[in-house]
Amino acid sequence: MMKKLALATSAFAMLAATPGLAQDVSVKLGVLNDRSGVYADLSGEGSVIAAQMAVEDFGAEEKGITVEIVSADHQNKPDVASNIARQWYSEEDVDAIFDVPTSSAALAVHEITREMDKIFMNSGAATSDLTGSACSPNTVHWTYDTWALANGTGGAMVEQGGDSWFFITADYAFGHALERDTTAFVEKSGGTVVGSVRHPFPGSDFSSFLLQAQASGAKVVGLANAGGDTINAVKQASEFGITQAGQSLAGLLVFLTDVHSLGLQTAQGLVLTESFYWDLNDQTREWSARFEEQAGDKPTMVQAGVYGSVLHYLKAVEATGTDETAAVMEWMKANPTDDPLFGQGEIREDGRKIHDMYLFRVKAPDQSEGPWDYYELLETIPADQAFRPLADGGCSLVEEAAAQ
Repeated sequence: MMKKLALATSAFAMLAATPGLAQDVSVKLGVLNDRSGVYADLSGEGSVIAAQMAVEDFGAEEKGITVEIVSADHQNKPDVASNIARQWYSEEDVDAIFDVPTSSAALAVHEITREMDKIFMNSGAATSDLTGSACSPNTVHWTYDTWALANGTGGAMVEQGGDSWFFITADYAFGHALERDTTAFVEKSGGTVVGSVRHPFPGSDFSSFLLQAQASGAKVVGLANAGGDTINAVKQASEFGITQAGQSLAGLLVFLTDVHSLGLQTAQGLVLTESFYWDLNDQTREWSARFEEQAGDKPTMVQAGVYGSVLHYLKAVEATGTDETAAVMEWMKANPTDDPLFGQGEIREDGRKIHDMYLFRVKAPDQSEGPWDYYELLETIPADQAFRPLADGGCSLVEEAAAQ
């Protein structure tokens, strides 16, 4: 399903007498994500709303920039995602694609975008390969990645004594990358991985996998999955008495909407890493209140990332006066990022967007002071420590820059 939202019209006549503003520039943005499956709540229509809010807050119409947004459901399937991306780029003149949860789908769009020399601003996918071995001059990875999640949650669990792990992993690119990156942190910290099992994506019955985790004797059961899969796994882990028997449950990618679905009684005590939370400060609270008015729920970090990435993209269009890929990408990497949700940051040459990450613990029911008051902040991970060091990712763009 595709839906078009015309969000701004050209104000050429007014701008003809207004110096210093881009005139008669048109851009078309595609929000591609899961609108009907396990990731619809954390992405879906909320990401489209976030993109629209970015256009409106930027004041595109007043600045002479016409913006149209199209959206589609990739159904978490790489072939569907790549077909939509190719059609958008070749037949519908889409300049840039945003969001794209599901790492396998994101990697497919990533390659089509490079081939057709367009721009991909990813918010929803996690695999760190997007800025590592598969890096591209056409992709920016905005919100989080598997390395940052492993660094935050994995590192914290080992420090707390969780030095033996068993993974329950979604059997596709995201799950594999998250297990790989977390394993590296566990072993680097002196811990061990005693086993792992991979489940179909999406999954519903986790009983056999949880029984294997119990039998392993591992101190930590790491859930290398997300969205509906994580919700189902945590619910069934509670029914099996995993934590009551002394094992810890590590949700390696948990979203606010997951906690909302689980309820605090079930989710309490989960340690998780995110790049955004609605209740961090006055700016995040103000924006999230406006988002909730339209979407009905508080925003996830993925939806916040769509807002921030659209905003930075539009700043580049305004500054360069064009939607030409090379000029826009060069400006975005050369200029700091700054928005009310993530604060100040930068986009590195490998395409990794850098900002603080946050380690949270889910509150117990009696600690919550109201709706959506779910997280206790344990630690702020500074931007320069939150993501994989530039030299460690194996990105060819970094190697080429160093050789020049």
